[in-house]
Amino acid sequence: MSRHVNNISNRLSLRPPQRDSLESLHHVCELIPPHRSAAQKADLEAALKLINSEYPTVTDFERDFPSLCFALATGVGKTRLMGAFITYLHLAHGIRNFFVLAPNLTIYEKLIADFQPENSKYVLKGISEFATDKPEIITGDNYEKASTITDFIRCKINIFNISKINSEVRGGKSAKIKRLSEYLGQSYFDYLSGLDDLVMIMDESHRYRASAGVRAINELKPILGLELTATPFVETSKGPKQFKNVVYDYPLGRAISDGFVKDPAVATRKDFSATGMSTTELEEMKLEDGMRLHETIKAELTTYARTTDQPRVKPFVLVIARDTTHAAHLLSFIESDKFFNGRYIGKAIQVDSSTRGKKEDEMIGRLLEVESADEPTEIVIHVNMLKEGWDVTNLYTIIPLRAANAKTLVTQSIGRGLRLPYGKRTGETVVDRLNIVAHDKFQEIVDESNRPDSVIQQIKQVFIDPDDTGTKVSIVSEPTIAALLGQPAAPTPADANASDTSTENKTEGLTPYSAAVSILPAFKTAEEQQVAHLAYRVIQDLERKPDIAPTTASLKSDEIQKCIKEQVESQYSPSQLSIEGISEKLDIDSVIAKATEIVVQKTIDIPRITVVPKGEIKTGFHPVTLNFDGFNYQPPSEEMWIQSLQTGDRDVIGLGEGNITVSRLEDYVVLGLMNKDDIAYDTQADLLYDLAGQVVEHLRSYLEDEEDARRVLKVHQKNIANFVHAQMEFWEESDAGYEAKVSRGFTELKKSAYTTVDDQPLLDYRKTPEDKSKMSSYLFTDFSKCLYPIQKFDSNSERMLSVILEHDAIKWFRPVRGQFKLYYRYKGSQPEYQPDFVAEAEEAVYMLEPKMSSQMDDAEVLAKKKAAEEWCAHASDYMQQHGGKPWMYVLIPHDAIAQNMTLKGLVNQYASKLS
Repeated sequence: MSRHVNNISNRLSLRPPQRDSLESLHHVCELIPPHRSAAQKADLEAALKLINSEYPTVTDFERDFPSLCFALATGVGKTRLMGAFITYLHLAHGIRNFFVLAPNLTIYEKLIADFQPENSKYVLKGISEFATDKPEIITGDNYEKASTITDFIRCKINIFNISKINSEVRGGKSAKIKRLSEYLGQSYFDYLSGLDDLVMIMDESHRYRASAGVRAINELKPILGLELTATPFVETSKGPKQFKNVVYDYPLGRAISDGFVKDPAVATRKDFSATGMSTTELEEMKLEDGMRLHETIKAELTTYARTTDQPRVKPFVLVIARDTTHAAHLLSFIESDKFFNGRYIGKAIQVDSSTRGKKEDEMIGRLLEVESADEPTEIVIHVNMLKEGWDVTNLYTIIPLRAANAKTLVTQSIGRGLRLPYGKRTGETVVDRLNIVAHDKFQEIVDESNRPDSVIQQIKQVFIDPDDTGTKVSIVSEPTIAALLGQPAAPTPADANASDTSTENKTEGLTPYSAAVSILPAFKTAEEQQVAHLAYRVIQDLERKPDIAPTTASLKSDEIQKCIKEQVESQYSPSQLSIEGISEKLDIDSVIAKATEIVVQKTIDIPRITVVPKGEIKTGFHPVTLNFDGFNYQPPSEEMWIQSLQTGDRDVIGLGEGNITVSRLEDYVVLGLMNKDDIAYDTQADLLYDLAGQVVEHLRSYLEDEEDARRVLKVHQKNIANFVHAQMEFWEESDAGYEAKVSRGFTELKKSAYTTVDDQPLLDYRKTPEDKSKMSSYLFTDFSKCLYPIQKFDSNSERMLSVILEHDAIKWFRPVRGQFKLYYRYKGSQPEYQPDFVAEAEEAVYMLEPKMSSQMDDAEVLAKKKAAEEWCAHASDYMQQHGGKPWMYVLIPHDAIAQNMTLKGLVNQYASKLS
């Protein structure tokens, strides 16, 4: 493996498909070195034959120079890969001149921006050579004045718009780039064609492969052409014509399964039938259902942002119209009082060729700013799908209202909405999903996605409840301690939807939720509340000083109370001058003592624990017998291998080292496993070959001969490596053991956020709702021992457990994400674990996890249990050293939770089995 490939991949943080593409380019450059002298000596046909021997899908360069296509699905990162290609060719082969072609003005301007160092998406960020001597960016607008004849520039990147060149060569005219430049003394085209190291990079090459402009540009005779596209074919009257020079293919299906883009889903109503419905009625239903889904997504995204301290994402809806007349009609309907009582007036734009002048400028401006949370647009209406170059991350709902078959809807409708707003999957379904509202095409799309050659395998399904018409909002609920100190205690709307609530539903400026759970502050005057807040701020600082304040109980000591008072007095500013003898003097000592007592009573001490090794760390994996259930890879025929690669079939493609023939079959598996970050070949070689041997033995058990096994291993190397890696059992040990470092003796309770229906009444936690299937949409209140005024439950078993805790616990709550910073190891990753309940009783503090009985022995459940028990052991050691209570983890089957049970009974029955 090339050191340049390794360094560039690490410095540019390349994703695996990008790295594999770069590795393929490196291998190609070993076969045919990218230099003019070599290109002159080598016959083009001989070069093609050489590359074809390693990459069977390259059967024709389709140009008069070596040109190779890298087909990467939308959203994986083709522009970043372009930067990696330029860096590799410059550093490894000394290439200094690049010619980048964009298909249109939008992508042209985007590429220019992406190659500017000040841009947040700068594609060469992290390359130190370019940081000290940045490349010169030469464009179709400034090339006549560029410093092209100097040799002092490290690297020159030319960026041109092919659509502009196409317009220039119409009627057989000569492109402007070919005309004489007085500044250069020759045409810029002649200057470029005279270079001996020009590399051409073609972005979205499927858009202009056969254009007159490209034919003119091809006369530059670059030493190498690199094509980038998500669709390696050209549409013709006879159907799609596949590219013949695809060297690397990473189709959409793999991008979805690997988690690099959103997960597409098709949505419809429950029990929907279009029988008897007119086109207009069907369209209005799809629009209304799509917007209800949009409102739910909007609230869920806000809730996610609030609970994870991430930037808020404002989603929008893309409506696909039949033509410009239809689009105008839809805009008029959406912005009318008839549609959701005028809620979307001023929040929709029509984007098509019918808009001109100032309105067009305004439309483009809104379109470019649609990702901004402050921009009002929530609906974009377009006739044809917005093309490449419009890269947004906040498109979550697509409503196609034009006639199209299922394949077209799948392949063309989702492209613009696949990018992830946070750059990676979050694990939250709503955040990671793209929805296509297609009532009348629902089953067709499902059937199309299930076809073996579909770009999407097993599309997700979303059912919209027509009776669920309430507006979704995100609310924030603060811990009860906040209200007692004088802050708002009840949940408040977290997004702009809350402002739509009518004034009749509000009580003294509070939302209906606030009015329902209002808690009187423990301090009456503004001065007392100010001092209480200052004291709480000092206590929050003491969290980080466990040597001074190891627990909340220690806050009541005379020494710490004195320390709190000193800091409060240094910051306290009375709201008005007190008049001696008239104004009652504020008793700061009393207020601080009372505020401290509230903190102690309304907090469960959760230490922040980090386990660190004392000495040298050793890591590895335990021997394991692989489970081959579902492992039945079949060898493709030579004919199918080629055909599948041309059509982008995700299963039939050699990746990384898979294109290299090795002597031992086991080496294919070992080479794939060596690419995993947590595997060190030097210390794990024996284990790796044992696992690889199991794979080879399994293949031989059902395949006819050795060559079939070899072809399976070459084609599916990466998937097989992932299959094995997921079952490997990691271990870590230190020669001097481990110790738990406690950075905080207690932690402030975090705010919680929920998504619910606006104005939905709060329910009494003691009463079972009539419709338990909607449990996760209800909010419950009227607790006396819960540390939050409102809680939400995912099941009726959880609600019943809250009833038990209200009887038996001293205090309890449901932790939110980030409260514990507790992580567990599962399938090679370390996700965060968020326990369901924490409850303090007289004898201990319990971490409680209700779980379906059928899931009690699930591998992930047991991984969480192991991590939680280790955390509880360390927490117990720390708390008992400081006069606190031990911690215990209890995994409880859901059907064991009943209101006749006690907390102690559940603990005695299930904690003993888990200790």
